[in-house]
Amino acid sequence: MQKRWSVKAYQPNQEQLLQSSLRIHPLLCRLLVQRNVTTFDNARQFFRPSLEDLHDPWTMKDMDKAISRIELAFFQQEKILVYGDYDVDGTTAVATVYAFLQKIYSNIEFYIPHRYREGYGVSRQGIEYARDNGFSLVIALDCGIKSIDLITTAKEWGIDFIICDHHLPDAVLPPAVAILNPKQKDCPYPFKELSGCGIGYKLITAFAQKRGLPISEANKYLDLVATSIAADIVPMTGENRILAFHGLIKVNSDPLPGIKALITLSALKEQLTISNLVFVIAPRVNAAGRMDDARKAVNLFIETDEEKAAAIAAILHADNFDRKEIDNTITQEAISILQNDADIATRKSTVLYQAHWHKGVVGIVASRLIDKYYYRPTIILTQSNDIVAGSARSVMGFNVYEAIHQCKDLLENYGGHFYAAGMTLKAENVPAFQERFEQVVASTIQPDQLTPEIVIDSEIRLTDITPAFYNILKQFEPLGPENQRPVFLARYLTDTGFSKIVKDEHIRFSVKQGKYGPTLTGIGFYMADKFHLVNSKQPFDLAFTLDENEWNGQTSIQMKVIDVRASKS
Repeated sequence: MQKRWSVKAYQPNQEQLLQSSLRIHPLLCRLLVQRNVTTFDNARQFFRPSLEDLHDPWTMKDMDKAISRIELAFFQQEKILVYGDYDVDGTTAVATVYAFLQKIYSNIEFYIPHRYREGYGVSRQGIEYARDNGFSLVIALDCGIKSIDLITTAKEWGIDFIICDHHLPDAVLPPAVAILNPKQKDCPYPFKELSGCGIGYKLITAFAQKRGLPISEANKYLDLVATSIAADIVPMTGENRILAFHGLIKVNSDPLPGIKALITLSALKEQLTISNLVFVIAPRVNAAGRMDDARKAVNLFIETDEEKAAAIAAILHADNFDRKEIDNTITQEAISILQNDADIATRKSTVLYQAHWHKGVVGIVASRLIDKYYYRPTIILTQSNDIVAGSARSVMGFNVYEAIHQCKDLLENYGGHFYAAGMTLKAENVPAFQERFEQVVASTIQPDQLTPEIVIDSEIRLTDITPAFYNILKQFEPLGPENQRPVFLARYLTDTGFSKIVKDEHIRFSVKQGKYGPTLTGIGFYMADKFHLVNSKQPFDLAFTLDENEWNGQTSIQMKVIDVRASKS
C-alpha cells in the first residue's frame, strides 16, 4: 500500500529556548516542543509525572451531590448497583468503583449489559433488573450521558442514577441526581479528557477524602485506570499521562491478581508499556464481551485470590484465542469477496455483508481491511437476531459518523463518533445502504484521504542515535495520542550488504549513512516487496521509530521501519 510522508513543522525559536534550560540534544527539544513542552517546568512535569499534580476531584461538577447520595444510600442501607459498559474502559471502571466501595459497604452488586442481548450502555433490561431486585441507586460508569428516556423511566420507578461518563453530552441531559462528566459546558474541572475509569477513580478519591481514608486505598486500582487509558485511546496528556505513568509502575511492581494473571498468560517478561496494555492485555479483556459475557472481566479484576484469578484469566485467554481465529477467518473471507469484485478499484468505500459473520469481531475486521488492504471508510455488516448490525471504521480526516448520518432513513439505529460507528438496519435495506454510503463518501472524501499518511516528527542522522539520546527518548513513555512514539526520517542510506528478507515477508535492515558513519539495524514487517529498493545499490530513505532489541543477553538500539522509498537525487 503506497503511503505519503509529511514532516512536522519546526519551531526553532521555542526549541532553542528550551534547549538553553534543559541542555539536552536539540532534536529532543524539537520533539518536546511538538508535544507542547516549552519550559523547564513543563519538562519536569512531562518526565516526572506526580500524583500530587492531579486536580482536586471536588472541582468536578456534581461531585458533592454524587458523594452525598452514596453516603445517604449507605446510611439508609439501600441496594447499590454499579453499572458499566462491556469494553475495557467500562469493565475496569466498574471493577475500580465496585471493589473500592465493596470494602466499605456490603449491600452492593455490579451489572454489565450483554453485548448481543442488550447492546451498548444503559439498557432496558438493566434498569428492569435494578427495579426487580430492589436497587434504588445505580452508579453508571462509561455510559449513561445519552440515556435520557431510560433514566427517566428509572426515576419514575424510584431508582436514582449517578452518571460517570466521558462521552460528549447533548444539550439535554438525563435526570440523574449527579452527572460527573468534565465535558459538560458548565463543569469547571480543568482536564476534560479522562477515561470512564478515570472518572470512576476521581469519584473514589473524593469519597476517600470525605471518609478520611488514605489515598492509597484508591491508588490500589491505578493499574486498572492505566489499562482503561491505554485501551480507550484518550489523549496521553495532563492527568491521563500522570495516571498512566503511575499505573504502569503498579502494573510492573504490584499488579492486581487479575492483571498479574493476564501478564503471566501473555508470557510477557519485559517491563510493560502502554503498548503492551493496548495489544496484549486489552484484547483479552475485550474478548470476554466479544465472545460471551463481559462479567468475567470484572470478576477477574475484583478477584483477590491468585489461583482463582488465574482460572478466570485462562478463560479470557481462551476467548481471545477463539476471537483471533474467528476474525482471521472473516478477514480472509472479506478479502476474497473484494478480490472477486470487478468494481472494487473504482470505489471509495467498502461495505460488506455476510449473515454468518460474528458480530463481536466485525469492527476488528473493518480495521484490518483499512490497515492492510483497502485504505478507505469501511463497514462490515452481519446478521444479529432478526436485524443486520455492523461496525464502521474510517481513515484519517474523514467523519464516518456524518456519512452514516446521511443514510439515516435506511437505518433502524446508529451511533458513534468521527472515526468509528455502529448501526442496525433491515436486511432488505443493505443494498440501498451500500450504494448510498458509497455516494456520500465519493462526493465528500478528498483524494489524499485515500492514501495513508506517515507523519514524521523529525529528520535524524544515524550519528545522533546514541545510548544517551535513546535513554532520554525512552522517558517519553507513556506514549499515546498527542504523545505518539516519535517517527524519524533518515535520508540517503545505503545497504551494508547484510540486509535480507526473513520469513519470506519481512526485511532485516542493516544500513549506513555516508562512507564512515555508524551502521544501524532494524526490522520492517511485511515489507519484502520493497527489498529491491534496499539492494539496488542506490540511496534510499527510511521512516522509522526506535526500539530496543535483546539478543544473547545484549541490548541494542534498533529501528522499527515503517516505510522505505528511493532517495531523491
